[in-house]
Amino acid sequence: MRQVFFSFHYMRDVWRASMVRNMGKVDKSSTFSDNDWEEVRYKTDAKIKEWIDEQMAMRSCLVVLVGAETSERKWVKYEIEQAMKLHKGIVGIRIHKLENKDGKQDVEGSNPFYAVITPLGHRLSNYVKIFDSTYHTSKYVYDDINKNIEHLIEEAIANRWSY
Repeated sequence: MRQVFFSFHYMRDVWRASMVRNMGKVDKSSTFSDNDWEEVRYKTDAKIKEWIDEQMAMRSCLVVLVGAETSERKWVKYEIEQAMKLHKGIVGIRIHKLENKDGKQDVEGSNPFYAVITPLGHRLSNYVKIFDSTYHTSKYVYDDINKNIEHLIEEAIANRWSY
C-alpha cells in the first residue's frame, strides 16, 4: 500500500474525507486521526508549513479530496504546490456526493489544480486528473471511489514527471 498525503477542506469536508481516508486502501501512516488534523490546524503558519513539508516528504502521492470549497483553501494550494515541487504523484477525487454526518450531499466545487501554474507556465489542471464518480447516491459513490482509488494513485505516481 502507498503512503499518501490527503489534502482537503477541514471544516467543511472532514466527515467525507474520513470516509475516504479510512477505506483501508493506503498505508495506515497516511491516515492521521481527526484529532491530529484538529491539532495541526491551530498551529502558526510556520508550524503548519513545517508539518506539511515533513509529511509530504514521506509520501509518494498527494490525494486532494475535492469538495465544494477545496479550491479556495490556502493550505490545499500550498500542499499542491509542494507536491508538484517534490515531484509527487497528484490526483483529485471529488467527494461532494458523499453524505456528511447529517446525511447531506454538497455542491461540486471548482478544480483546485486550475489556479496552480507549473514551472513551464501551464495550468496544473491540464495534467492532473480529478476522479468524479458517475453515480449520484452516496453509497455507490463511496463504492466507486473505493474500487478506483488505488489505481488512481498508481496512475498519478506514474504521471508525476509530466508536469
